[in-house]
Order: sequence, then structure tokens, then C-alpha cells
Amino acid sequence: MDAPPKMRRRPNKGMYVLPSLFTTANMALGFYAILECIHATTAEYVHLDDAAVAIGFAILFDGLDGRIARMTNTTSDFGRELDSLADAITFGVAPALLAWTWGFYLMPPMMLSDWHNNWHIKLTQLGAIASFLFLIAGASRLARFNITVNPQPSNPGRPGKKYFVGMPIPAGAGVIAAVVHFAAGEPLVSWYTALTWLAMVTMVGYLMVSTWRFYSFKDIDFRTRRPFRLIVFLALLFASIALFSRQVLFAVALLYMVSGVFWRLQWIFRRRSDPPPPPYKEASQTS
Repeated sequence: MDAPPKMRRRPNKGMYVLPSLFTTANMALGFYAILECIHATTAEYVHLDDAAVAIGFAILFDGLDGRIARMTNTTSDFGRELDSLADAITFGVAPALLAWTWGFYLMPPMMLSDWHNNWHIKLTQLGAIASFLFLIAGASRLARFNITVNPQPSNPGRPGKKYFVGMPIPAGAGVIAAVVHFAAGEPLVSWYTALTWLAMVTMVGYLMVSTWRFYSFKDIDFRTRRPFRLIVFLALLFASIALFSRQVLFAVALLYMVSGVFWRLQWIFRRRSDPPPPPYKEASQTS
């Protein structure tokens, strides 16, 4: 007789706490980043760099809590809700405040004329609006992710590959943090760079609520044997981040953001170059 199938062991109740600990660490880093933004001044702008680094570590913890929950079979509705609330704080409120403080609030005033002073005030107000748009876009991205069962991007990619619909909010926060970290937290000093930053913050917010595809990396399974080339690549990546964190993280964040735009444009040009065939019509018979 065949042996009865083995029952899947139910995980220990204490194991359910493990993913929540990473989520709590994610939230704590977001709160720390907010405090650092509040303490930043034009003389002590290093607080902004510390806030950017905190958001970067929060992205790491956010990626680990979900994987640990799936690997230990401890996923729960409570964990998903807690993770969503933590993301709203760490990757919504914290980077929005960081973007406004670094790019607009701490920018030195233009002591040239009343017109320049008024322009500086208007630019600060526009920056606050763009930062709020980033926040509401991130919150909308989280809400859509929570209620959508099987989201499909408007520009589908290769079959078998897993994609996000719209840029995920940790990646959007990562772009903000990477740019600030690249500048070592030193605030912007000119109005034209502030305008560029205004457009970039708005663009990141739009990418989060778009239906464009972004690679999710979810098809990478660390429980199976991986090729040696992947191990070498990850080792080189972590070593590069440890030695040149500002340049490497800046490049990685921008490349990921541009990848979604590139795939979207590629899909548009492919549709224009390969139009669908016209509907088939039977030839009319003459009498």
C-alpha cells in the first residue's frame, strides 16, 4: 500500500512575528527619515543624506518581509495590511517630505529683486504641490495593488515574466532617495535645477499611477540552485554599492525608472510599425 501523503506542518505562531518585525523596521526607518528632514538646515544638510540612506535600507527590509513570509508560509491579512500602511509612511510621506525639503524649502533665496523673491516663493509652493502629488500617487498605487487580483500592464511583455503595473512605490521612493544621496544631501541652489527636480518628482508620481510595466524580479527564486553567473553578479553589485553607494544607487534607480519608459515607447513604436491586419471580407460575386 502507498504511504499516506504527509500533512503540511503548520508554522509555529512565533514565526508569524518574523515578517512583521521587518515591516516594523521598515516603518521605523521611515519615521527616522521624517525626523531627519525636520532637523535639516542649510548648514546641517547631512540630515537629508541620512534620511535618504534610511529610505534605502527601508527598501531592503520591505523586500525581505514578503519573501520571508512566503518562504515560511506565514502570510496573513494582518501582515499585508501592516505592510501597506508602513509603505505609505516610509515610501510616501518620508520621500515626499525629503523631495520638498531638499529641492525647494532649503534652496537659498535669490537676493536680487522683489521679482526673484516672489519667484522663489512660488517655486517653493509648486514644489509642495509636486511633492503632494507624489504622495497621493503612491497612496493610489498601494490601493490599486491591494484590490487588484491579477493586474495586467497596458503594454504586455514577454510571456512568463512577472511585471508590476506601474512603478512600485518603493522604487519611486528609491529614485528620490538616490538623487538626494548622490548629492550628499546638499540642497539645490538654482531655480533651473529646482524646476528640473519639480518635473522629475511629478514624473515619478505619474509612473506610479500609470499602467506601464516594470520588471518585478519575482521570478528569481532564491530557494533553488542559481547559476554561478548570478552569484557573481550579486556579489559585484553589493561590493559596488558598498564602495560607491552614491554613484551606483543613483544609476540603478534611474535605470529602473527609465526601463518602464523604454518598454512603453518600444511597445508604441512596435504597434505603429506592425498594424493589425484589416478584417477579412469575402469578395462579392457578380451575377
